[in-house]
Amino acid sequence: MDIRQNPARERIERVREALERADAHALLVPSADPHLSEYLPERWQGRQWLSGFSGSVGTLVVSRHKAALFADSRYWDQAEAELTGSGIELVKIPTGGSAHHIGWLAAEVPRGGHVLVDGQVLGLAAAQQLRGALDAAGVTLRTDVDLLAEVWPERPALPAAAVYAHLPPHASEPRTLRLERVREAMVRHGATHHLVSTLDDIAWITNLRGADVEYNPVFLAHLLLDSTRATLFVGAGKVAPALAAQLQADGVALADYAQAGAAVAALPSGSTVLLDPRRVTLGLRERVPAGVRVVEALNPSTLFKSRKNGVEAGFVREAMVEDGAAMCAFYAWFESALGRERISELTVDERLSAERARRKDFVGLSFNTIAGFNANGALPHYRATPQSHAWIEGDGLLLIDSGGQYLGGTTDITRVWPVGTPSAAQRRDFTRVLQATMALSRTRFPRGTLSPSLDAIARAPLWAHGLDYGHGTGHGIGYFLNVHEGPQTLSKTTAEPHMAMEPGMITSIEPGVYRPGQWGVRIENLVLNVPVETPEQGAFGDMLEFETLTLCPIDTRCIERSLLREDEIAWLDAYHATVRARLEPHVQGAARDWLQARTRPL
Repeated sequence: MDIRQNPARERIERVREALERADAHALLVPSADPHLSEYLPERWQGRQWLSGFSGSVGTLVVSRHKAALFADSRYWDQAEAELTGSGIELVKIPTGGSAHHIGWLAAEVPRGGHVLVDGQVLGLAAAQQLRGALDAAGVTLRTDVDLLAEVWPERPALPAAAVYAHLPPHASEPRTLRLERVREAMVRHGATHHLVSTLDDIAWITNLRGADVEYNPVFLAHLLLDSTRATLFVGAGKVAPALAAQLQADGVALADYAQAGAAVAALPSGSTVLLDPRRVTLGLRERVPAGVRVVEALNPSTLFKSRKNGVEAGFVREAMVEDGAAMCAFYAWFESALGRERISELTVDERLSAERARRKDFVGLSFNTIAGFNANGALPHYRATPQSHAWIEGDGLLLIDSGGQYLGGTTDITRVWPVGTPSAAQRRDFTRVLQATMALSRTRFPRGTLSPSLDAIARAPLWAHGLDYGHGTGHGIGYFLNVHEGPQTLSKTTAEPHMAMEPGMITSIEPGVYRPGQWGVRIENLVLNVPVETPEQGAFGDMLEFETLTLCPIDTRCIERSLLREDEIAWLDAYHATVRARLEPHVQGAARDWLQARTRPL
């Protein structure tokens, strides 16, 4: 194909020429930045710039003769379309956490060869795995070269958005208390210092927010703590003088973002630094002096911020009301406009985003809206673009996955709506997915249950009919922070001790069924872990259950009622009664009429 039709070809050739000059044989380009973020500032979107693949997860490898992109099932259709004409092979992997690219490199690079990767964006744990495999293959890993700097002349600069304070009442604890809690954890680990590079952890500890990463209200920074001081490494001019003075009064000094590595290199001999190997890069780890002991453990703040306190849970419930009211207004317009106006998937995104923007304490979207009609709904991470989108007309199903950032919480919801008359097969799929959502939503479980073990409860109603889905069942949610937050995850991943379910955690429940080329169904609510009393209280440990936080009707026109049990119908009717009671005071006119119609008992 002519490179003018796909610029990836010319860019890959630039990489190969640079590999020759560096006497290297392959380049690894992970989807990562110096903070191992999920959503990347433009400066570190090198994988997308080189390949043209715009999915949020994927790994690119370029050798002197081949190039391959490794992506999981959420992105296969998207990747095949976006890689067309690039000369890059799509390697289909089972999950986003798979390391198939390591085997590819070990096989492709000759013994005695060199693999390049920027150590400043390579996670420490990933580096250890990669280096072990390449060493066994007789291949050298070099992490001291950023080849993108050479081949990407128009590479974007660092983001310059201002940092601002997350203020009371939504900020429920002072930063001094959060610093104290982290220091207490440092003592338990025997650490004199603690390095934090993950942006949501830093934002939580400092009660600061920013706009450096799309959809996530965080800012680029590193944080280094000792027993009495904290240093925030952040871009010059991003913190206003008045805020800097407040931070100084709370024991947080500012330093230039680029000086974080030098500060790590200056740690005193005999000290002990705590760092999270999955949340710090190889580049920073290698700056730790030889005389400093390293303790590798989960960032204490990751556990702290996952457990929302009572004040935060209250504000999240308020955010759900605002979010639900916005959706009522949107869906009332949508149903009245069908057949009168031409509506595309892009229109859905624009109108729904506009309704959210009208709500109290709204800051921005929590991720790019997924609005997929019929076949596009079968792509879990689909995004309509001006160049490629569908018009919503005829019969079918419209899947909308969307969310907002509010000062008092982060939302994420998926609903499926009928357009015209849904088929019997579509109603069956919808009902089975609804049963999966309800099965897990109604579950009680012992406190401390490892979250991955709950995944199968949602899948069981689907497995019974030969159905399944390729993504996880749920993920943790931040508090006016990242829409994907650990440590808990409802998925087929290997369970680890830090994934224990504790009171205050907010998690999504979002099973689905996807029929490629036809339609997709996913029903997603956010739920809060809350203690529950049982007749055997205390005899078998404390028990938890889920409080469903999301407030939006589930469209009963898509349900095949004969497939539901009476207890399932009772759960759905009770949920709709709660939605109606909570939202009715906050909507008027057509939105109120729509709410009342869509929450009638089944």
